Amino acid sequence: MMKSIQTYNEYKPLLYEFVKRDIKVKYKNSYLGILWSMLNPLMTMIVLTFIFSNLFKNSIPNFPVYCLAGRLIYDFFSQSTKQCMTSITSKSSLIKKIYIPKYIYPLSRIMSTFIIFLISLIPLIVIMIATGVKLKFINIFSIYPLVMLFFISLGIGMILATINVFFRDMQHIYSVVLTLIMYMSAIFYSADIVTNKFALIMRLNPIYPVICVFRDCILYGQITSKLNVLLCGLYAILYMIIGFIIFKKNEDKFILHV
Repeated sequence: MMKSIQTYNEYKPLLYEFVKRDIKVKYKNSYLGILWSMLNPLMTMIVLTFIFSNLFKNSIPNFPVYCLAGRLIYDFFSQSTKQCMTSITSKSSLIKKIYIPKYIYPLSRIMSTFIIFLISLIPLIVIMIATGVKLKFINIFSIYPLVMLFFISLGIGMILATINVFFRDMQHIYSVVLTLIMYMSAIFYSADIVTNKFALIMRLNPIYPVICVFRDCILYGQITSKLNVLLCGLYAILYMIIGFIIFKKNEDKFILHV
């Protein structure tokens, strides 16, 4: 671990270059460029609000903010972990030519996606103001679940990156897993309708407590579950440890399989 921290300081300029390049490549040949990071979740929220407010008649107060908050967090988790999964295999030519600490590749993908994610929070703030959500001091605590989300995604991303080197079908399997995670995250329905039996299963979803705590802070101005706060930190630590161990144990074998 200490060696990785030392190499991080040494390769920090290269990491920043990777991050900038990832952002540029994502919006290459796009007229609106990074504005899509704000427009895309906004349009998705409008569609979901119309469907669930008019067709399914949900009773969730301030559904636009409720839905957008959950959707943004899911989108970041989905995109960042998928980017991480291919971070090693997509850099095969570079890995074979020069030495760079291999954790730099998934880390750069997470960081670039996180920067875009932070920009995508701007529409959420606008919608909050437009719908009359009162700003409170506890809103600052929303930083906590976002930081935990970063480390959860990085840990899971390193696990996926390792598996994908040896088992390329993981990309197809993970698409199914992401669909399951989305429906288990209470993004467009209230968690109150879930029975206790399935509520326990939902808490095994790594981003569910993150979404709950984030919503508590920005929408309700309070923490409704200390358990979810604890789970955010627990999942971040757990997945980072597991991801780091699996990645470091197998990184020397990557060059033989990429």
